[in-house]
Amino acid sequence: MTEATTPATTTSSESSAHLSVLLHETIDALLADRTSGVYVDATFGRGGHTRALLAKLDANSRVLAFDKDPDAQAEGARLAAIDPRLTMIHASFSDLKAQLQKLGIPHVDGIMADLGVSSPQLDVAERGFSFMNDGPLDMRMDNSQGITAADWLMQIEESDLADVLYQYGDERHSRRIARAIKLAGRMETTAELAEVVKVAHPKWEKHKHPATRSFQAIRIVINRELADLDLFLPQAVESLVAGGRLAVISFHSLEDRRVKQFIQLASTASIENSSWTPMPLITKTKTLKKIARIAPSDAEVDANPRSRSAWLRVAERTDEAIT
Repeated sequence: MTEATTPATTTSSESSAHLSVLLHETIDALLADRTSGVYVDATFGRGGHTRALLAKLDANSRVLAFDKDPDAQAEGARLAAIDPRLTMIHASFSDLKAQLQKLGIPHVDGIMADLGVSSPQLDVAERGFSFMNDGPLDMRMDNSQGITAADWLMQIEESDLADVLYQYGDERHSRRIARAIKLAGRMETTAELAEVVKVAHPKWEKHKHPATRSFQAIRIVINRELADLDLFLPQAVESLVAGGRLAVISFHSLEDRRVKQFIQLASTASIENSSWTPMPLITKTKTLKKIARIAPSDAEVDANPRSRSAWLRVAERTDEAIT
């Protein structure tokens, strides 16, 4: 088949402002020299990875793109209008299998995911993700539903908030900060929250705003980021054809550790023995083969400092048994 020449590589001004991290590395690893098939972009964002993928695929291929963010859906709709190979799905990637079943697609040839919050979400003050740009204290990726950060902070108990800040932000001063947040009462803007954390924080890290870890922790909980990732990973493997690849980009250790451990576990076969016989009764097969772990180049980090902490992990679906 010949490779399609479509408008898919043309970016809007909004999407071009967002630099997709590990773009070529992700697409090359996902495709492994293939030019056709059905692929999933589990986190469309502003479509950088999807556009690059479509540019490599032939006219008979399909890309199914998931995103909870209404702004991402709007950007995807514009792209789908000029490239019918793209299907947008307004859902979390934690609903992967159910959404594929609705479309009558039992398996796909590859799945990629770019975890965490996107640059447009951080940079648009109205989305309420950033302490650098004052806006409403929202933090929802899908701002059409769910609870805002402002409401959540009013409902959560101080001790539970301290646990969230420690577990999801690795914030060593979580109890002191949680106490200050609860004493402050209701806050409506990101600047208010950032100031409360800043004042309460006893030891600032060099080159890092004192509210960085707290904002990360609250955002993760509001959007169920780690919970959804835990649901997504096994569904992704089950949805891949043999030889299909999974490519996941993570930006902090909580995400990367989950992806790493999942791939390690799925890459290791084991034999279960009965308690009453030495003979193996059940052989667990490997479902994944580790392919690569890739960091951004120095040139990419210089061009896009936000890529500095990124890691791309790639694995391939297999049914190989170890005996």
